[in-house]
Amino acid sequence: MIKTALVHDWLISAVGGAENAFKEIYSMFPSPIYTLLWNQEAFKGTLFEDAEIYRSFIDRLPWSRTKFRSYLPLFPMAIEQFDLKSYDLILSSSHCVAKGIKRHPDQLHICYCYTPMRYVWDLSEDYLKDAGLEKGVKGAVARYFLQNLQDWDIESSLRVDHFIAISRFVAQRIKRLYARESTVIYPPVDVEGFTPAPKEKFVVTVGRFVSTKNYELILEVARIMPQIKFIIVGRKPKNDEYYEKIKESKPSNLLLLANLPYAEMISLLGRAKVYLHTMVGEHFGISVVEAMAAGCIPIVHDSGGTKEAIGNFGYIYNDTNECVKCINTALNSKVEPAIFADRASNFSVENFKKNLIDNLKGKGFL
Repeated sequence: MIKTALVHDWLISAVGGAENAFKEIYSMFPSPIYTLLWNQEAFKGTLFEDAEIYRSFIDRLPWSRTKFRSYLPLFPMAIEQFDLKSYDLILSSSHCVAKGIKRHPDQLHICYCYTPMRYVWDLSEDYLKDAGLEKGVKGAVARYFLQNLQDWDIESSLRVDHFIAISRFVAQRIKRLYARESTVIYPPVDVEGFTPAPKEKFVVTVGRFVSTKNYELILEVARIMPQIKFIIVGRKPKNDEYYEKIKESKPSNLLLLANLPYAEMISLLGRAKVYLHTMVGEHFGISVVEAMAAGCIPIVHDSGGTKEAIGNFGYIYNDTNECVKCINTALNSKVEPAIFADRASNFSVENFKKNLIDNLKGKGFL
């Protein structure tokens, strides 16, 4: 029997693409879990409720549940303090530091990588701004730590024997930043939970109310198309400045639905004709696949993994004017919703599990 350990960055919320993928990995390899933080309350009634979970010292620090990103400089130390020497196989699920777990020469480490650590690469300035560390002496010190984290991120990538990327876009980032090759296995999506309904002519998007989602584009487009109804469905954190900013500047034909119950979100996607994805450089775009499963026509930016998700289905834009043209074309399209649902079925949970097992067996790891 191969003795396996699982490593995941943190388990704070049960809602999220990385958490959903890790849940399926755990269902395939039910093993002890090592993670920086564990919010047991958030995972009641889930597959992880009775799991054997080991937490780092960061879990015991003040405000670690809500301000854990403030402890980013400590993450490498925390992940390296886990002792996994009794295991044969390490499976890490990483978008931050999980892939940096220390291993012994006779162990095998396979990493399912959502992206190299964006906090220290392309989102470093956003991290500093959110933490209030972009200026002055504190900003200089923070940038020094981020540079050290970049060095650690590259060095620790050598601890991985085999990278699996969630998209070709992420595989390219792994190649560019780590000089490592990787296999692409798209993440699992619960496509069976979505069903097309009779379509109505409105545009919807789903995602957290954070600045990286680029919802300013929807504001622009909605002002240009006042006769069209636009809806943003998203989770709203407490004291969220970005949500308030969007709310104050939105036109009357744009509706914000914060913290909408999941069942109502599914129903809304089923009725929407068009799904607009505004984020630039998305790693994959699970919400896009969910929308296609609901029969929506997807419109995505010409960057990142969302183009891989839609394939030859839907529309791609580069700027606001192109986006407006795509929406007009899509709203007047006669294409059947079932075509998009069929495309989405390629990213089912069953396909993910099969592809992962086939890859590990093909590499001789199982």
